[in-house]
Amino acid sequence: MIWLMMLLAYSLGLNLSNLLNEEAMHFYQELEKASRPLWVGSQHSKLYVAVRMINIKLDWTVAEAAMDSMIKLVGELVTPEFDIPKSYYQAKRLVSKLGLSYDIIHCFPNSYMLFYKQDANLNECKLCGHAHYRWTPSGKMVPIKAMHYLPIICRLKRLFASLSSTPHMRWHNENRRTPGVICHPSDEEVWKHFDRTYPDFASEPRANHGVGGVVTYDVSTKSNFNMHASLMWTINDFPTYGMLSSWMTAAKLACPHSMEKSKAFTLKHGHKNSWFVCHLQFLPMDHEFRKMKQAFRKNKTENDPPPRAFSGEEIWGRVCHLLKVTEVTPSRLPGYGVEPNWTKQSIFWELPYWKDNLLRHNLDAMHIEKNYFDNLFNTVMDVKGKTKDNQKARLDLKEYCRRPELNLQELAKNKVFKPRASFSFTMEEKREICQQVKNLRMPEGYASNFDKRADMNEGKLIGMKSHDCYVFMETLIPIA
Repeated sequence: MIWLMMLLAYSLGLNLSNLLNEEAMHFYQELEKASRPLWVGSQHSKLYVAVRMINIKLDWTVAEAAMDSMIKLVGELVTPEFDIPKSYYQAKRLVSKLGLSYDIIHCFPNSYMLFYKQDANLNECKLCGHAHYRWTPSGKMVPIKAMHYLPIICRLKRLFASLSSTPHMRWHNENRRTPGVICHPSDEEVWKHFDRTYPDFASEPRANHGVGGVVTYDVSTKSNFNMHASLMWTINDFPTYGMLSSWMTAAKLACPHSMEKSKAFTLKHGHKNSWFVCHLQFLPMDHEFRKMKQAFRKNKTENDPPPRAFSGEEIWGRVCHLLKVTEVTPSRLPGYGVEPNWTKQSIFWELPYWKDNLLRHNLDAMHIEKNYFDNLFNTVMDVKGKTKDNQKARLDLKEYCRRPELNLQELAKNKVFKPRASFSFTMEEKREICQQVKNLRMPEGYASNFDKRADMNEGKLIGMKSHDCYVFMETLIPIA
């Protein structure tokens, strides 16, 4: 690629050093050297061999010493003019020259803090005093815990450095969609609101929705531009939602939308928090479900409108006085677990535009779908120890609902009979379902091997992954 660019620059009478910034020039030079064919007509290069070595080690968790032995054997089998890495270390060095390295950041075992930037040289945690390092039996001092961080800026730069990927970085701006059709996050009102709020930022289509320009080379336009990036939202499961937003999601006030207006209650016998029929307040005011006294909770109707969603400015007004995440430990949280349920001030509020975002956190539907599927399927299959239809649930059902056919029946002293619910299956039916699951045939790579997921003896499904649950919920159950 670098030779083609040089030829183009020469034919146009241009100086290549004026087109490329210093970092981009170094990248293309290293890429050109590493991408040369091993021999004339070969489809493989030194870079290809190095990447394959690294992939093999990671895929099969091969020890580095074993990799070195295999690489040495390969080196003995080929002629010396074949320029391939002589060790696993050389392969890593070659790939790291392309600018896609990682940073190792020391951290506290319980994730209270990172030993990072101005705190990198501390010998102990500044919040609790726990040691930063430990001594190994060999007498070497090593960090107690460390994490691998993949810097985003260098990866964005590489996307603009490749002719195959850089058009996709501008696709959302150059390929306008029909209004009302969502093909890209930029079609959402959240993105459009951000563009209206920060028009200077939105004027550059290569900006990646913090702010601080980084000189980046765009190979498709043969020009440098000042790349900016902003964090539009996070995508996570519900517990991580609580960690990132700092709204505690493990109590009756867990709903981050309803907040203190939550109508959750504690089950009398199950002693768990329940949001049963809390969804009724989100229905239209004239919806028939709101007036049903017997279909949901007995003798209860819903007359309240849905709780108002707070704006970013209003939420910031609530959390601006809280301690920051770097200043807090669980033992020092004021009012932890009670109203207003905020645990600390999230670090995301340091972003100058965070309070202007319409949507700051998203829930990962696939994680939630797996939890929902496991509970649903284990209940209808009446899996012992995993079904939600247990004795405490039946007692709570009698307490809050009108389902006399499901009430527990006393047989003798301290003995009760639990009538089978109409939604649960008999053992014969469960085994028939498992047999049908074992007979399922899916396209290659579409889902796991369901033959291994069905337990015919127990009449249940085992080892279901998130994607397997997704396939069941979105494809198989609708067909059934």
